[in-house]
Amino acid sequence: MTDANKIHRCQQLDIDDFPPGQVSKAFVHIVADGLGCSIKIPLLVARGRKIGPVFGLTAAVHGNELNGVRVIHNIFEHIPVERLKGTLVGVVCVNVPGLHAHERAIYRQFDLNHMFPGAADGNVAQVYAHRLLTRVISKFDYLVDLHTASFGRINSLYVRADLGNETTRNMALLQRPQIILHNPPADSTLRGAAMELGIPAITVEIGDPQRFQPRFIRSTRAGLRDLLADAGMLPRRKRADAPAPILCGSSQWLYTDHGGLLEVLPDVAVRVTRGETVARLRDAFGDIFSSFVAPHDGVVIGKSNNPVGPTGSRILHLGHEIGSTDVIG
Repeated sequence: MTDANKIHRCQQLDIDDFPPGQVSKAFVHIVADGLGCSIKIPLLVARGRKIGPVFGLTAAVHGNELNGVRVIHNIFEHIPVERLKGTLVGVVCVNVPGLHAHERAIYRQFDLNHMFPGAADGNVAQVYAHRLLTRVISKFDYLVDLHTASFGRINSLYVRADLGNETTRNMALLQRPQIILHNPPADSTLRGAAMELGIPAITVEIGDPQRFQPRFIRSTRAGLRDLLADAGMLPRRKRADAPAPILCGSSQWLYTDHGGLLEVLPDVAVRVTRGETVARLRDAFGDIFSSFVAPHDGVVIGKSNNPVGPTGSRILHLGHEIGSTDVIG
């Protein structure tokens, strides 16, 4: 149950501040705006009555990535807190300024997911990242970071994880997305910073920006429920059969070498073959003057859906498929 009228306001996450056996709401102060008003990130905290791990979810590191916000709402609406061991924490929105501005960046100029671990005395984005990491993320035992594609692009439902790490490989497989991409975390990302702290972390890319997609939201929630069960936090339950995810050992973006009106042909989460035409460019009069082909067999992880394609525009994100038994070093 939740006390809808009570919101805990704090400088950092302290699990002991939240009553066991219920879902609580909190605002954590991060920075202040130009008038000295506090910018706070909203948290949902489901604390079980029995001791267990702290499992963290984060959404909207980029301000236009809204599917993850709804995933967090959804899982907390359905969480059987009376059977929960440990604590589930949902950071409903990481990039509060970006969400309000309908922008991917924070303060119009910084990509927050390339600012970690931040700095205690840096620019506003560095301080924002540093305080988020030290005040909230460092309290977690596991992290799932929820993202989407950026403006002008669409994504499959896919997971980025280090498949060479047994824990994060297992987390990715339990999530059961359409595609899993082997992607060791970069230090500048939230996932990378969490891993540097010894917190197993994966990134879930949930479709498209600036919208809610119910099918992807339901599937992501179901995967998170399985992760919580695997961590011993909830009872295990049978999940409906679903196709096994496609595993990709690496990936690349294809780019245009000329400008024009871009049409990307394959859908996301489908396989293409080497030499297959995947995109066409038309000139101002509608005539096709250039085509692009797949450089190798692969699977379409994401693609551009913006027809206006100047030179150097992204075409599609092509994954290189591997077998389930392939060894990742």
